[in-house]
Amino acid sequence: MLEPTHNNELPAIPGKRYFTIGEVSELCAVKPHVLRYWEQEFPQLKPVKRRGNRRYYQRDDVLTIRQIRSLLYDQGYTIGGARQRMTDDGDSVTPVELQAVIKETIEDLEDVLKVLAPGGK
Repeated sequence: MLEPTHNNELPAIPGKRYFTIGEVSELCAVKPHVLRYWEQEFPQLKPVKRRGNRRYYQRDDVLTIRQIRSLLYDQGYTIGGARQRMTDDGDSVTPVELQAVIKETIEDLEDVLKVLAPGGK
């Protein structure tokens, strides 16, 4: 298994639609029992289950697992902290997006002001 600091050495994800738990284990350098545990801890991780409860992960699942692995092993988050970070990431707005919204709102308010107060500034 790779050392936690060698995350950039993870293999490329092949162009397949579905991956078995063994394949994902190799692609993410995480043992299968850890993947099964993470399924219980992270609601974002929902592999398709078929034929006798066999797990089939999709590409998005593999990317999510790599993100979880990075948070836990590289950045030192706890399970709870990583879970919180994963749920916050979808809701957060970047400063650039926030500035764009503020600028657009100011422009809209200035337009309204011009309509309400013709002949004013």
